[in-house]
Amino acid sequence: MNKQVLRLAIPNIISNLSVPLLGAVDTAVVGHLEHVYYLGAIAVGSIIFDFIFWGFGFLRMGTTGLVAQAFGADNIRETRIILIRVLTVAAVASAFILLLQYPLIELSLIIVNASSEVEEYTRLYYSIRIFAAPATLALFGINGWFLGMQNSTYPMIVTIGLNVFNIALNLLFVLYYGMNVDGVALGSLIASYLGVVVAFVLYKHKYSGAKFELNIKEVLEPVELKKFFFVNRDIFIRTLCLIFSYAFFVAKSAESGDVVLAANTILLQLWYISAYGIDGFAFAAESLVGRFKGSNNIEKLKESIKVTMSWGLGLGIIASLIYALFGASIISIFTDKTEVLEAGLAVLIWTIFAPVINSVCFIWDGVYIGATATPAMRNSMLIATILFFVPVYFVAKPFFGVHALWLSMSLFMIIRGITLSFWARSQIFKPLSIQSE
Repeated sequence: MNKQVLRLAIPNIISNLSVPLLGAVDTAVVGHLEHVYYLGAIAVGSIIFDFIFWGFGFLRMGTTGLVAQAFGADNIRETRIILIRVLTVAAVASAFILLLQYPLIELSLIIVNASSEVEEYTRLYYSIRIFAAPATLALFGINGWFLGMQNSTYPMIVTIGLNVFNIALNLLFVLYYGMNVDGVALGSLIASYLGVVVAFVLYKHKYSGAKFELNIKEVLEPVELKKFFFVNRDIFIRTLCLIFSYAFFVAKSAESGDVVLAANTILLQLWYISAYGIDGFAFAAESLVGRFKGSNNIEKLKESIKVTMSWGLGLGIIASLIYALFGASIISIFTDKTEVLEAGLAVLIWTIFAPVINSVCFIWDGVYIGATATPAMRNSMLIATILFFVPVYFVAKPFFGVHALWLSMSLFMIIRGITLSFWARSQIFKPLSIQSE
């Protein structure tokens, strides 16, 4: 089982780490420009796109679980139908995003009370990157499909390719052509469509050989469509809660001034780096749990959970040790502003413990997605957000200042891990019946 987990996890870790690496490069490049508010604009703009794009993250997560179960049941035809279904939903959703782009940015900037300079450059960043919506949502779907087919190598190639394109273009536009946040946005836009090209070339290379006469009735078959949206509805709510927590975090950081916003943005990059690394094992859990759930192999399912949890926690411990030993040096890579560095060091302790705390809920997320036990995921996230994250912040703020944000975020992750662990016995190990052809 260790070999199967590592075969899936290592490509996922490599591809996942390229995502925060991109964010880290953007943060470092913009963080060394003349004005701090450029970094604030990237932070606010990124949170807005997290809401807009990752609100549709179910196109990746829900697809992986459903495809993995069909794959485990040896129903290859159903896997192709799911791919067409998810790409159709992605196309419709991206059309709505583009139609609503102006009210979305206005509402976002009302919610985030940033300085006038941060707001101005956020608008500039947004006005360019919003047109990446069709490519971004399509990539969610096709990468989720690859993972469900037990293929983590192709998502790795797609993600690394996209991020290498993105980094190169961002450096070109910002350092060579003298652009600022507009250069970062333009690089992201172009790289997204290049990523789609890579994904479809890979699909054609390996999977286009099996021909099926599919029709629109199969894609829109009511029972399967209902199941698709039932699973994805819960993931959608869960994802919105997660994005809300980060958006709330950034918004409250912005209220504390550009220096605190810049420092917290840098530390969040370190959270993302450890999270994406651990998510490599969570993605492996999605693929394996879905596969063994589809084949009703409960013993293998339990073993896959135990192994992925152990690896995820181990990686979290390593990340915590790295942040403890080299945290100050890492922060200095992102900025040369003394006031930002000092603000970051003042709350670094929360980032040191974060990878260990967060690893449990990250792996459980992968398990629940693979098992399509999405109502429990949704409920866990709602409890953590509504009953703990927000109330703890407002109670702690008068006493702990900026530390209240980090306290509430840490407790948010702990509660998710506790609730998902508690519900696992009743939610994960029930037999699933999928008929193969």
